[in-house]
Order: sequence, then C-alpha cells, then structure tokens
Amino acid sequence: MDITSITSFRRARTRSDLALAPGEAFIAGGTWLMSEPQPGITGFVDLTTMPWPALEITGHGLRIGATCTIAQLVAWAEGREGPGMPADWAAASLIPHAANALLASFKVWNTATVGGNVCRSYAAGSMTALAVTLDGTAEIWRPDGTEYAIAVADLVTGNGENALGAGDVLRAIDVPAGALRSRVALRKIALAEHGRSGAVVTARLDTDGAFVVVLTAATARPVVLRFATIPDAATLAAAVAAAPGYYSDPLGAADWRRGVSGVLAERIRRELVDEERAA
Repeated sequence: MDITSITSFRRARTRSDLALAPGEAFIAGGTWLMSEPQPGITGFVDLTTMPWPALEITGHGLRIGATCTIAQLVAWAEGREGPGMPADWAAASLIPHAANALLASFKVWNTATVGGNVCRSYAAGSMTALAVTLDGTAEIWRPDGTEYAIAVADLVTGNGENALGAGDVLRAIDVPAGALRSRVALRKIALAEHGRSGAVVTARLDTDGAFVVVLTAATARPVVLRFATIPDAATLAAAVAAAPGYYSDPLGAADWRRGVSGVLAERIRRELVDEERAA
C-alpha cells in the first residue's frame, strides 16, 4: 500500500548511515511496514543496501545476515545456492519447514527477510521459531557504535515486542554448528487450513542426547524446554502444560493452544525416539 506519511528515503551503505533522523525507521523487505499505515514514520532507511552477506559458514557455525531473504535461506538449505553446507548439518532440514509455517507466498519469500521476521517479533514468526530451536544468537548494533549479543529466545519478549532499543539494528543471527548437527522436527496447527499458525512446536535432539522443545505461536514469546535426555510422555506433557504465556485471540483460545501444543510435542517426541532407535 502507499504510505502517505513518507517524505524521505535513503539507502544505508555504511554503519554511519544507520543513524536515524527524527521520524526515520529501518526497512528491509518491508512486508509488514508496507502493509498498513505508519503515521509516526516520515522516512525509511533501506538496510538491503548494506554490504552484508546473506549467509556465511564460519568456524562456529552458520551466520545468517539480517537482510537474508527467506527464499535465499531455503535455497541454501536445499543446496540450490549459497555456500556449501557441511554434510553433517542435518538440522538444516528444519529451514524449509519453518519457512512453510510462515503464512506467505513465494513472492513474499523473495522479499521478506529473516531479520525482519525476527524483529517484528510476532508470536507466530517462523524465523523466530527456527532461530530459537537452533540456539541462535543475535548480533545487535547500537547507534553509539557498540554491539552486543543476545539469544534470540531472549530478544523476543512478547507478541510483537522485543528487547531492541531505539536505533538498534539486528546485524546477523549466529547458529552454532553443534545445533546444526542435531536431529530436528516441526509440527504446527491452525484453525483454518491456510490460516496463521495457532501453535508451532519444534524440537532438537542433540548428538549428546540432550532434548530441546520450543513452543511458539501458542505462546506470546518463545518458550524453551530443555531436558538432559528425551523425556517420557508424562514428563513432556507436564512441562508443555505448565509453560507460561499461552494467550487467546481470534485465531485460538489459550486452553486450545495449550492442549494442541501437548499433542504436537508428543508426536515429535515419538518421531525422534523412533529415529534414535533406528540409528
């Protein structure tokens, strides 16, 4: 849509260009910013012109640039473009599933950015689910020239809320190689066949046997449940039921979200148990 309050647009090419003037806001894919009026914004600063690689293989794992599009991330996971993937990074298989959990067309995939999805911080943000499940850490640039790291699980603080300060920029998300070597699974449910997810449950089984379950969409912020080993059904069900943050909106009641999260978590648990036994 036309954003009639915008009177200026500039492209950021260096870090100094990221200093916001009054009324300015950052834009990357713009799939949310351009979807509704923004009466408090009078100028956009384009992040897509910053010289940030979309994806990098580092000594620690995978570095996802904030302006990497969802389409680029999926293409890399499927071996179609980008840097070569280490053969033992089995958890990359989660990426296409997370992208498909996002209620968006392929056209949006080619515009929407990973960083934008995380920074918008909606409860159903599938890139948030992906990053949290893989223990992703966000590198944040402050406007004073310093930076800091924060777990993506802690960056998102509520439905549409996060810990970013005024003028802060998400530079990249770093995913550790250890998490990428794990086995992963995702299950989701919505009240409508093509509706926004009402509950998304993801899980990771590490090579040392540790088991991680992440609840998103059903809870206002990501909930991470960690176990030393795969728990039994009763233990997992109790942990999911006791998780904080289940909420109600037109896309699902809190008690429904709690109930279906337990069902999805158990399905994942059984799947990963069966895979472990077959290995």
